[in-house]
Amino acid sequence: MRATTRARRALRVGVLALAGVLVLTSCGVTRGDDDPSNRRLRMMIPNSPGGGYDLTGRAAADVMQSNDLTGRFEVSNVLGASGTVAMQRLINEEGADDLLMTMGLGVVGAVYTNGSDATVAKATPIASVVEEQEGILVPADSPLRSVDDLVEAWKKDPRGLVVGGGSSPGGPDHLFPMQLAKTIGVDPKDVNFITYDGGGPLTTALLGSKIDVGMSGLGEFEGQIEAGELRVLAVSGEERLDTVDAPTLTESGVDLVFTNWRGILAPPGISEETKQYYIDLLTEMHGTKEWQDALERNGWSDNFATGDDFAAFLEEQDERVRTTLKELGLA
Repeated sequence: MRATTRARRALRVGVLALAGVLVLTSCGVTRGDDDPSNRRLRMMIPNSPGGGYDLTGRAAADVMQSNDLTGRFEVSNVLGASGTVAMQRLINEEGADDLLMTMGLGVVGAVYTNGSDATVAKATPIASVVEEQEGILVPADSPLRSVDDLVEAWKKDPRGLVVGGGSSPGGPDHLFPMQLAKTIGVDPKDVNFITYDGGGPLTTALLGSKIDVGMSGLGEFEGQIEAGELRVLAVSGEERLDTVDAPTLTESGVDLVFTNWRGILAPPGISEETKQYYIDLLTEMHGTKEWQDALERNGWSDNFATGDDFAAFLEEQDERVRTTLKELGLA
């Protein structure tokens, strides 16, 4: 009899405890599965750790996690063919509702130069996030003192002027001089362009007078610019940069604006609900102090646009890149 009574009491205690848990959960004390901060996502990076895509993707993931906008991000670097391998994997994961990929202008070009069918038009555009201007760099003792000097020398002897860039064909440091040449009346096919593996080798080539002009983002050259070893003839954006004393190309009489940008895509075939969730998520991220700090820390310009606006921008960039590379016989 006593054993039966004890069992009944234990049962009543268990029921009351379960009811208490249910009440606490309904009041929000315990997070439910629909809480955004519980949602786990993947971020795919189409290049090596430490590169521009990697820095952007990891910064975005860190900001979203630290502000409890989502759950843990699994960040992975997928290497190969300048981002083309990662683009193909993104396309292959059609309908996946937990995957994002950082990409940019270089990936758009690489798809064409590698003859891939995994074009950006097949993915789902979510948002553009940052952009960087290109700079025109020369050694301190270069006879080229201005953009006018560069234009004159280039038009006089297109193949004689040696231009270097820190990206492979189809990348921003390749596309920029080709589009600049066309704008000033030099046939892009006549451009004597040498590819270097990043800013370090490009700096060595400039300081060693192996090339006449370097065209690249300026972040990796700050030390040499400050030390007076390199000069910046012009920057490629709409406005001057606060960090260097150089005019824009348009100020210098050249009708060209060119920026290297980075954005975020999702796989094809996701629902409108998932697409909107991603847009809202990145919009919240963009509004945080931590993201604004990341922009300043990395020297990025804010270039935030989502959904249809980003889709229209992608379409324009894709056509511009395709046209340039087709003229060069690379697409």
